[in-house]
Amino acid sequence: MSSTENSQNTSRAWWKESSVYQIYPASFKDSNNDGIGDIPGIISKLDYIKSLGVDIVWLSPILQSPQVDMGYDVSDYKKIHESYGTLDDVDDLIAGLHSRGMKYVMDLVVNHTSDQHEWFRESRASTQNKFRDWYIWRKPRYDEEGRQLPPNNWSSYFGGSAWEYDKQTNEYYLHLFATEQPDLNWENQEVRNAVHSIVRFWLDKGVDGFRLDVINFISKVGGLPDAPVTEPGKQWQHGATHYACGPRLHEYLRDLGAIFKEYDAFSVGEMPFVFQPAEILKSVGFDRQELSMVFQFEIVDIDHGREGRFTPGKWKMADLKSIVNKWQTFMIENNGWNALVLESHDQGRAISRFASDKPKWREIASKMVATFMGFQSGTVFIYQGQELAQANVPESWTIDMFRDIETLNHWKGLGESNPSNVRQRQVAMSQYKIKSRDNARTPIQWDGSRHAGFTTNDRPWIDVHEDYRTWNVASQVTRPDSAYNYWAAMLRLRKELPNIFVYGDFKLVSPENEDIFAYLRTYDEFQSALVVANFREDIVDWRVPAEAARYFTGQSAAIGNYEKPPTLSDATGAIQLRPFEAFVLVNRPDRQQSAEI
Repeated sequence: MSSTENSQNTSRAWWKESSVYQIYPASFKDSNNDGIGDIPGIISKLDYIKSLGVDIVWLSPILQSPQVDMGYDVSDYKKIHESYGTLDDVDDLIAGLHSRGMKYVMDLVVNHTSDQHEWFRESRASTQNKFRDWYIWRKPRYDEEGRQLPPNNWSSYFGGSAWEYDKQTNEYYLHLFATEQPDLNWENQEVRNAVHSIVRFWLDKGVDGFRLDVINFISKVGGLPDAPVTEPGKQWQHGATHYACGPRLHEYLRDLGAIFKEYDAFSVGEMPFVFQPAEILKSVGFDRQELSMVFQFEIVDIDHGREGRFTPGKWKMADLKSIVNKWQTFMIENNGWNALVLESHDQGRAISRFASDKPKWREIASKMVATFMGFQSGTVFIYQGQELAQANVPESWTIDMFRDIETLNHWKGLGESNPSNVRQRQVAMSQYKIKSRDNARTPIQWDGSRHAGFTTNDRPWIDVHEDYRTWNVASQVTRPDSAYNYWAAMLRLRKELPNIFVYGDFKLVSPENEDIFAYLRTYDEFQSALVVANFREDIVDWRVPAEAARYFTGQSAAIGNYEKPPTLSDATGAIQLRPFEAFVLVNRPDRQQSAEI
């Protein structure tokens, strides 16, 4: 099938032409001065979000929770966590978004609950309780010397075993995350019915869709066998082969998908540890009727070391190109769909990880990242502050300033396993400042006033970045050449040319080049574009291939992060790209028009 046939046969949908803005409620805007962001604070900033040009607003968890993992431990699915507001506040939020032509997506966590949820309180009360089978309980194992062991060797993502012993009933329960986050047993039809009821409850209240947390973990392999030993010498092993995309996953997703279809609802599933597009396609193929799209993690994990997130790893342009090309071409050719994500509440800031947050380059680098990501095939996700080029936490941060359970448990584990290894702890601290989830969780910097206008409380729940006095919303929204206005221009250009940037085909240009990421988006012979991004903090010479050279003839950039794009040399067929330079050249009947930047 030709590229034109690929692009023109791609099924169209409203959510493919939309963009999403993710809000981390605790860090967005505090309205009652308790140091924690809340729903009324979000409502007060809806005009700001609308002016950016996004179509959907996704809030990280706001449901009732003990907050062991910042709301990803839900204790009641039909109540709002008191620090964030009330059900009436959610009604006002939905009304405010809808009146501005935007939609609301809720974060739904149904692989596990809080151990304070009434279901789990009942489940752990007795082996005979009717809720016992709503969670995954198993009897202990014993070694040859009679020592008690958990049911298998799976590790928890937050450290230690994935099993917690309960003395009252002499059994263990499974928790892939914190001990306070027991996994639900999706094999139980009553559990699935309860989840379906929750989904309908919120859709009937006006919610327009869901982000489904680690949704590919809900089906576990029967028998819960030991994980293969991939980290010799460690007691607990990574068990994802036995629960990432388990045997009944698509049955469960089809049931959810039928409800989503009934409401024309948006859905995006978080799917870690899935690296093959063919596997993802089973969930996002347009005719599968399961999910609209999923988050896969190959790009955001590209700088992880061999032993995980908090060990050093260097990424290479060749690897980035290989990952992007794989997902772009496969989804286009097979009528699937991508979620375009570089930042979230779980990732460090993109400019700090993939470009530069040095004052000299920070804004230029942010615009380069917007160009690289924003014109690919898929739905664009912007995480709060990304549009402002907010950066990772400062070098001055010490361990007592972090709040993330994953980071703190990792630090605690280092102290317990090898307290005398100072070098190991130094390396870990350097990695926290790159990849800890708290890098994205510092508050939005609204202005140059105390605590960046986030709160008037003496102590916000997490420290505001120290650069807020000069790097904030107020300093950017009225300045035409700001990072904020560039991200807005990128979204406008996508909307202006959906055939090219939403439904067009994708092809890498100069795939062997280690400095420049360039690609073509092609809908037909009259509608196409060249996207170029220099990832280096240096001037780079690029010999432009013939397939790209034609875009430099007689036209200006539709968007770019320098005043003018480079000129193609007739003598050498090359251009010189300035540090972090990025631009888009468009072939269209009205190609002399351009988006204001």
